Amino acid sequence: MPPPRLDRYDLYELCAQAPDQEARFLHAVHGRNPRTLREDFSGPGAIARAWTALHPGNRAIVVDRDPDPLARALTRGIHRAPGDPANPSITAVCADVLRARDKADVIAALNFALCELHDRATLLKYLRAVRASLNPRGVFVADLYGGADAYRPATYTRTLRGPGRETITYTWEQRAADQATAMVTNAMHFKVQPPRPRGAAAAPRPYTLRDAFVYHWRLWTIPELRDAMTEAGFKRIDLYDRLGDAIDADGNLYVRPLAEGEPLDDNWVAYLAARTGGN
Repeated sequence: MPPPRLDRYDLYELCAQAPDQEARFLHAVHGRNPRTLREDFSGPGAIARAWTALHPGNRAIVVDRDPDPLARALTRGIHRAPGDPANPSITAVCADVLRARDKADVIAALNFALCELHDRATLLKYLRAVRASLNPRGVFVADLYGGADAYRPATYTRTLRGPGRETITYTWEQRAADQATAMVTNAMHFKVQPPRPRGAAAAPRPYTLRDAFVYHWRLWTIPELRDAMTEAGFKRIDLYDRLGDAIDADGNLYVRPLAEGEPLDDNWVAYLAARTGGN
């Protein structure tokens, strides 16, 4: 029986995320024994699913205003077969993140999700709501990208293998960029070549998902986000430029924030961890 056809959510998870590594990173950044993750702007909740698999007793809350990917967060992802029962460790909240009030030890807005908030007033409103939703000694983590090519229209393509031996060509396109407004338009495209079934004369026809996801983003800078986090009431903000350095025999990830003055790459992805206290 051929594997199920990969849809746009499967392809996003395969090509644009590293859920297991991201979940371990969030756990390590917290630094204690967090049990509850809230994944805001969650889409199909790949990070939340990985979080619940990290430790027995972990639970996650996924927040998104689109009910379609939320249904995927509870049931089928690329790590789950169609028909699997819903994950009882995940709670789905279909709502605007500005109205989310569910408490958690860690709240994450990854995959450049804060760029969906286009003005400082909205960003600050969201950060204040996040601050109020964190449990004591909680941490909020968000990522940004920037650097020399941040406003340069360009395409980036790579090829990778899918879970059913599919050949996937993934293209990230920065379609438009305006430094005067800090607004960019980005799109994700996928082409999938299914494998040739055993004994078949030819492989099935490839299929293409053009504009599978299109984003209109405000590119916040690190100082802008730091200032807004501080104004929202966070007490300490650490900056990371990678998801981790090493994993020990127990599966614990070791992370290190950048020291003051330590440079970023010319083109960078950075993770800001904002804490409710000085921990």
